[in-house]
Amino acid sequence: MGNCHTVGPNEALVVSGGCCGSDGKTYVVGGWSWAWWLITDIQRITLEIMTLQPKCEDVETAEGVAITVTGVAQVKVMVDNELLGYACEQFLGKSVIEIKSVILQTLEGHLRSILGTLTVEQIYQDRDRFAALVREVAAPDVGRMGIEILSFTIKDVYDKVEYLSSLGKSQTAAVQRDADIGVAEAERDAGIREAECKKEMMDVKFQADTKMADSKRGLEMQKAAFNQEVNTKKAEAQLAYELQAAKEQQKIRLEEIEIEVVQRKKQITIEEKEIDRTEKELIATVKRPAEAEAYKMQQLAEGQKMKKVLTAQAEAEKIRRIGEAEAGSIEAIGKAEAEKMRLKAEAYQHYGEAAKTALVLEALPKIAAKVAAPLARTNEIVILSGDGGRVTGEVNRLLAELPVSVNALTGVDLMKIPLLQKMINPQA
Repeated sequence: MGNCHTVGPNEALVVSGGCCGSDGKTYVVGGWSWAWWLITDIQRITLEIMTLQPKCEDVETAEGVAITVTGVAQVKVMVDNELLGYACEQFLGKSVIEIKSVILQTLEGHLRSILGTLTVEQIYQDRDRFAALVREVAAPDVGRMGIEILSFTIKDVYDKVEYLSSLGKSQTAAVQRDADIGVAEAERDAGIREAECKKEMMDVKFQADTKMADSKRGLEMQKAAFNQEVNTKKAEAQLAYELQAAKEQQKIRLEEIEIEVVQRKKQITIEEKEIDRTEKELIATVKRPAEAEAYKMQQLAEGQKMKKVLTAQAEAEKIRRIGEAEAGSIEAIGKAEAEKMRLKAEAYQHYGEAAKTALVLEALPKIAAKVAAPLARTNEIVILSGDGGRVTGEVNRLLAELPVSVNALTGVDLMKIPLLQKMINPQA
């Protein structure tokens, strides 16, 4: 039997031993491992960053000045298997305090040795180079212990004999001295050049004013250019924002249109199904009965049509028979009339002129009756003429035209009858 052991990324699990007498070690970082009872040994080592504060008190420098240096170092155990094995050989089973103590003593030893090779000025004025030198010298030693120096900085440098203070004072005094000399030389030069300066003062003033004006103008122009650029960028940003907003609105509208299209398609599908249902319902409730009724009406109409056709055929046959009978009758009458006219014509050929005249005279009253029939409804005839003799002439003219009309109607020339010749032309 055994147990399952897990570790986070800030610890390393060291598994020793195993089946068949194996004495190898397995390192697990941020994972788990199985441990057999009484066979497997499980130990842990921290991988967290450890902060150290090395301090070397009263260490003599290359010039024999005793100073005290404090620093801050960040170190951690490396996770590479080989280097992690070195760290486990050195620190496995020890607490974090014990590990920090060993590394701190190593760093302080290297710090002391490096302090003895440098002057106070080198240490004080270039702390970064001093710290880098410490990291460079101490890194191989702590690396062989599986430790990595992440950072090392010098926190403070001071001494008990006020060497650094004196160094600062001497530098301050030298600076003050140089300043006093400079002031004296300046006053001397000022006295020498005072006359020349007065002479050039106005020109210099004018040049200075001109330069100030030019500088001011350049400043204003630069400000204007900056303002123009800022306003341009603001306008571009605003336009870009509005364009992006318009694009987003367009996307939203496109999505809404797609949603509407989908909804419309679904609505159309529902409507099509409703139409199909309604159509089937109408077929079942209206079309089928209507087709049956139409078939019935069609059969009745065909029966009525057949009846009317037969009736019409019988009526047509009847009319045809009647027409044939009437045609036969008319034909017989026509033949009889034709025979009568033929016989009359033959008789006329045997008549003499006196007989023809007699026939015409017999026909004249009938002709006169037909001509006078319209005049029967006339109350009176008024002949307008300015001359009384012309009335008689008109009557004579009518009588003269009468034979011509009779000849045109009957073929009989009345002018050959002596009696009529005397009536029309009394002087003959």
